[in-house]
Amino acid sequence: MKTIAIVAGESSGDLLGSHLIKSLKSTRSDLKFIGVAGPKMVKEGAISYFPMEELSVRGYFEAIKKLFHLLKLRRNLLNQILDAKPDLFIGVDAPDFNFWIERQLKKKGIPVIHYVSPSIWAWRGGRLKMIKKSIDHMLTIFPFERKIYSKANIESTFVGHPLAEMIPLNPNKKKAQAKLKIIKATKVIALLPGSRQGEVKWHAQLLIDSAIELSKKIRDVKFLVPLPTRQTYDIFSRVLFKNTHAELDIQLLIGHASDAINAADLVIVASGTATLETALYKKPMVVIYKMSSISWQILKRMRYLPYVSLPNILLNKFFVPELLQKEATPENITSKAIEILKDAPYRKNLLVQFTKIHHQLKQNTSDRLNKIILKFIK
Repeated sequence: MKTIAIVAGESSGDLLGSHLIKSLKSTRSDLKFIGVAGPKMVKEGAISYFPMEELSVRGYFEAIKKLFHLLKLRRNLLNQILDAKPDLFIGVDAPDFNFWIERQLKKKGIPVIHYVSPSIWAWRGGRLKMIKKSIDHMLTIFPFERKIYSKANIESTFVGHPLAEMIPLNPNKKKAQAKLKIIKATKVIALLPGSRQGEVKWHAQLLIDSAIELSKKIRDVKFLVPLPTRQTYDIFSRVLFKNTHAELDIQLLIGHASDAINAADLVIVASGTATLETALYKKPMVVIYKMSSISWQILKRMRYLPYVSLPNILLNKFFVPELLQKEATPENITSKAIEILKDAPYRKNLLVQFTKIHHQLKQNTSDRLNKIILKFIK
């Protein structure tokens, strides 16, 4: 039996990690996975030493508040991994947490792979020297990242994104609406407040207020709100309950984010992996994000690119609207949403641009992952 230690820090990493575990186990039955895993990874057989949500922190100010807890957690986790004597370590995203662990393990002679490059092309590019000391191989999900690592003499492989394999090139919107039992709505709008509890707390009222404004302007509009966990569902529900005066056709879901996006005519989505999923479903979107003022000021100073959403980064231009921080208001969101729904030529071009992204990221990821990772397991 060979042991692979694997650590993921949030729902997007859980998706990538579960796909990776499933891919490897389809080729090798003698693999054991231990570390920190989300529900999808656990379902594929991973043993998690503590809940993945412990690592889920948004923004610098919020991270500082949890710093001592995270440092203690990381030290304990390192000792547990060393005791397990793994044949390989794979850090799935969560760079600020994983790179330190990876560096300690590499010093001990344990091979280290990191899956998903941090956004060195968007901010904190100076981390390349530290990355080189921490890992043996970087698995990138975007094609342009490999050139950056090549220049820095860091071994890397572009593996594409498993979402591009999972989502069909021509998604069936009617099938998704039937699955969610949507019958009467003239327009369906999905509201995605984010996967972390902190994100839902920041975005819930904003999205509900936006839904109220939109319902005044669009007849028979239905809103879908997929939440990844029971905890995030409860947070959103409590905020919604305070707005019982509003007449909204709004359906909260635990999970089913893919179905909600696929069923929608428009998606209002917190910046993150969900924007990529929305693009792969070829849906028009309004990207939003809010955080504490301190975290926002720090990130603003460190940012290289003028845009933050993955579709805009991949297209290298402002293509989908981004309403961040003070610009993220119900009035602005409503205005952009209505503008998009009325602009047929824009939506037609969007289909072309997002299909290009889909082809770009559809790279038979399973085979690429297996080929690289199994080289490190003797």
